[in-house]
Amino acid sequence: MEAEGIEMHVRRALGEIIDPETGLSIMRMDLIHHIEVRADGTVALVFRPSSPVCPMAYSLANSIKKKLEGVRGVASVEIRVENFERAAHLESVLQSLKKNP
Repeated sequence: MEAEGIEMHVRRALGEIIDPETGLSIMRMDLIHHIEVRADGTVALVFRPSSPVCPMAYSLANSIKKKLEGVRGVASVEIRVENFERAAHLESVLQSLKKNP
């Protein structure tokens, strides 16, 4: 599948992730930025939680990673976290999570 097709499916999948505090899609809340689909199937994006101390940041980031790993054509997911006090820790946790077969 071409990168454009994968990106369309990625955007659709991200639109299905709902912030439990607001009941809104993370895409509608504008928490996802700079989606890039690379030739090797890697999806890279920026996740910006709604506040620097967002209590749902870890849960939402995990949901993003797991949801995107299930999209056809996605080989891996790289999430850069911005606007969050524990961004570096959250990124390291996400990197340590193994992709489900």
